Amino acid sequence: MDFDTITAISTPMGEGAIAIVRLSGAEALSIADSIFKGPSDKKLIEVPSHTIHYGHIVDPINNETIDEVMVSVMKGPKTFTREDVVEINCHGGLVSVNSVLQTVIKGGARLAEPGEFTKRAFLNGRLDLSQAEAVIDLIRAKTDRAMNVALHQMEGRLSKLINRLRQDILETLAHVEVNIDYPEYDDVEEMTHQLLLPKASNVQHELHKLIQTSQQGKILREGLSTVIIGRPNVGKSSLLNSLVHENKAIVTDIPGTTRDVIEEYVNVRGVPLRLVDTAGIRETEDIVERMGVERSREKLKEADLILLVLNSNDELSVDDEQLFHAVEGMDVIVIINKTDLPQTINMTQVKELANNYPIVSTSLLQEEGIEQLEEAISSLFFEGGIESKDMTYVSNSRHISLLTQAKVAIDDAVNSINSGVPIDIVQIDLTRAWELLGEIIGEAVHESLIDQLFSQFCLGK
Repeated sequence: MDFDTITAISTPMGEGAIAIVRLSGAEALSIADSIFKGPSDKKLIEVPSHTIHYGHIVDPINNETIDEVMVSVMKGPKTFTREDVVEINCHGGLVSVNSVLQTVIKGGARLAEPGEFTKRAFLNGRLDLSQAEAVIDLIRAKTDRAMNVALHQMEGRLSKLINRLRQDILETLAHVEVNIDYPEYDDVEEMTHQLLLPKASNVQHELHKLIQTSQQGKILREGLSTVIIGRPNVGKSSLLNSLVHENKAIVTDIPGTTRDVIEEYVNVRGVPLRLVDTAGIRETEDIVERMGVERSREKLKEADLILLVLNSNDELSVDDEQLFHAVEGMDVIVIINKTDLPQTINMTQVKELANNYPIVSTSLLQEEGIEQLEEAISSLFFEGGIESKDMTYVSNSRHISLLTQAKVAIDDAVNSINSGVPIDIVQIDLTRAWELLGEIIGEAVHESLIDQLFSQFCLGK
């Protein structure tokens, strides 16, 4: 498949030692040749593939030297896009790298769209769609665990499993076709049901296992939206600072100091938390504080995890009891803070309100209890299962949706087999499952969806 030649800056904008301008396409080498001058007269199009060359980028119109560079030459198909690829390593900095980019465009390349290099890798068969989507997950990973899940998907672990399941379904469908085409035996329907059941049940079991990992995988990919709530001055901002290991929130003894929502990402034992410190939830006449309280209530509705902070040195108040009612049915960890002070809180009452919620005691002033809190968060969502490195995790919402639909189709097929439904009806459900699994790896997917997926990528990737 022949495309025009594209270019983009592939490194973050800003000051740095090196920046990279990437070209990909049939004319990548000739465009680079037109703006590159090395110490010899040798052309880049003549050099061996996967070599790097010193020289200068020169404006072809006025012969002005733009920058001193190292140019990497990689000839297709052994490249990321399976096209000829040139990477110009120039000096980092807004002016220098943009000057090189504009010179490349003058030479005949087109500015790439977001994600267009990876899109070409997909269209040229270098990656399937699930592997291509894993590229952006790898870039955005906020923990080692999230990075490993994305890396395994990019290497094709999910693709291989999906392809194997599709092949099992295809072989099953072929068997159905044979029996439909040659129905001369009276017991052919019964024999076919007996043969189909173990194959369909195996696919059903594998899909169930994949869907079971999806909650953990989605958490690793997107992070847990974690909201810290409690009355004013119980230590919410101190908790955020302790988890972030930095003084992000202002901490004072004055109730109502936090007037707005503060958000930070934090890595807790490989679990990415999108941590939200809220204004203390209470009735107040202060207009600004009241607005903060309303925002806190809104964040509460969106949360995956609630950290409900209580003051060990205070008796439970009506506001505390209302907070327990507000988070009923959600994933909650109750934190009894300020244990360095004399205990006044009634723990029997706390346990009754908490029901089965985990309870952790902390003294954030003395930096005590954070380790136990991190263990409680990890156990609540992963229960140690995330440590299994040989598992295939599904983290992408699109994949989860398609797997769930495929599981429904397989469930219908298995139920139909067990009920003795005619084989041609079973065939419809099996075909539907096969098609849905194909959408995950891009075997059958609309062009508009492909455009939408790759538009989420950054320029240069």
